Amino acid sequence: MRTTAFLICALAVTPAGAHDSASPISGEEDLEHSHFGENILHLLVPEAEASADITVDGNKRRIRANGYPIKSPGSFPNRNNPHRISKKNYNLKVPLAPRKNGRATNAQGSVFGIALNGVVMDPGTAEYWQNNRRSGWNYEAMGGACKLGLDKYNAHVQPDGTYHYHGIPTGVLASEGGRSVPALIGYAADGFPIYGPYGYSNPQKKSGIKKLKSSYRIKNGTRPSGPGGRYNGKFTQDWAYVRGAGDLDQCNGRFAVTPEYPKGTYHYVLTDQFPYIPRCWMGSPDNSFKRLKRRADVDAGEAEAQFAALAEETDTSAQTIDFTAFSDNSDTALTLIQAQGGHRPRFLQGGHRPPPPGAGPRQGQRRQGGRGPCSGS
Repeated sequence: MRTTAFLICALAVTPAGAHDSASPISGEEDLEHSHFGENILHLLVPEAEASADITVDGNKRRIRANGYPIKSPGSFPNRNNPHRISKKNYNLKVPLAPRKNGRATNAQGSVFGIALNGVVMDPGTAEYWQNNRRSGWNYEAMGGACKLGLDKYNAHVQPDGTYHYHGIPTGVLASEGGRSVPALIGYAADGFPIYGPYGYSNPQKKSGIKKLKSSYRIKNGTRPSGPGGRYNGKFTQDWAYVRGAGDLDQCNGRFAVTPEYPKGTYHYVLTDQFPYIPRCWMGSPDNSFKRLKRRADVDAGEAEAQFAALAEETDTSAQTIDFTAFSDNSDTALTLIQAQGGHRPRFLQGGHRPPPPGAGPRQGQRRQGGRGPCSGS
C-alpha cells in the first residue's frame, strides 16, 4: 500500500504553458518517455472506458485514443445498426504547423479527422442506390433516406466496431461551449484544426458569434440516372459547391481568428448542412489516418482507376482535385461531387456480400436477411 501511494504521489503532471499555432492546445503536453513508475501505475489503475491523449512530439501532434466517447453513446447494436462498439488503439499524427497546398486533396476513402474525445470523423457511407456501388448514387448518412442507427451525437458503428461521427459531434460541441465561442472540436488528418458551426462574424477579429454556412447547394433539375426524381439532398451527388454562396470554401473551411489562434488560422468547420464533415483537405493528410482504411475489403484497383479517370477529366494529378473552378451545376462540379462518399465494404449491412454489378434488388424490394434499399427519390 505504501509503495502504491508513493508511486502515485511521485507521478506529477506538469500543466501546459501558453501556446501559439505551433504549441500545445487544450491541455496538450510535450511528449515524454515513459518510465518504470508509470508502467507500474498503469497496472494498478484500471483503464477508463474512454481514453484520449493529445501530445506534442517534435513537429507533430500525436493523438492516442481508444475511439470510445467520453459521454455515453447510444445503444449499439440497435434496430438500424447491427454492430457493437469495440475499442481501438489509435496512434495518429498530424503536422503541428500545417500548410495549405493551394489545391484540395480528395478525402474519399479516408478518415477525415478525429475529435478531441478520440472518436474519428468519417462522413462517407457504404450505402448505394439498389445496393450497387457502381450505380454512382451514394446515400448521405444525414440525408434522411437511410435509417443508419445514428445516436443523438450523430454517430454510429461500422462493421469492424469503429464508433464514428457522420455529422456535428453535439456532445463535444456542448462540452466546448460551442454556441458562445468558436469551439475547437478536433484535428483534421492534415493538421488543421476543426471547429464547430459557430464562428466570429468578422473573421479578422473577436466579434459577434454567428452560425457559419456551407457553400454547397442542392442542384437544380432532375437526376439523369439511377433513382431519378428531383435532386433533394439524399444522395451525395445531389450537391454542388457554389463559390461564395456561404461562408466556407469547398473543403468547408476558412481563415479566421479563434480563441486558440488569436492571430488567425485556416480551419475546417462542421455544419448542419452538406457536407456536414468536410470531404477534402487543404493540406497534406498524414499517412497514419490513411492506414485506418487500408483493409483487404477495399477494392484499391477500382478506386485508383476511378480517381485516375476523374483526374484526367479535370486536368489535375491523381493525388489532388482542384475545386477552385466549381460553379453551380457546371459539368466539372457535377463530376467531382459524384466522386465524394464512402468506399466498398466487404459485407453490406446485415452481413451479406455485395451483389455483382447489376444484380442488386430493385427499389422497394428487400434483401434476404437484411433491410431493403433506402428510398432516395
